[in-house]
Amino acid sequence: MTRFFMFGTYSHDAVKGISAGRTEKAMVLIKKYGGEIQSMYTLLGQYDLIIIVDFPGLEQALQASVALYKLTGISFATSPVVEVAEFDKLVDEDQ
Repeated sequence: MTRFFMFGTYSHDAVKGISAGRTEKAMVLIKKYGGEIQSMYTLLGQYDLIIIVDFPGLEQALQASVALYKLTGISFATSPVVEVAEFDKLVDEDQ
């Protein structure tokens, strides 16, 4: 599984649809694509929402991102992440 950060931006219409029911539908949709949600937060600033989720691969993350947009009207910038300790191992020239 690969961890992804999904940064969401609400459109005007997406704000109108905010509800616990829509959140539940989004969670079910993520699971449909093999995702395991680690956490979800609302944000202030450049993005309105972040979902931290593990997917089997890039393809499933992409499919879920597009499907979430279709369901909610929220556009997502979806990025794979690597923990710093793992990154250090990957780029350490002494290993």
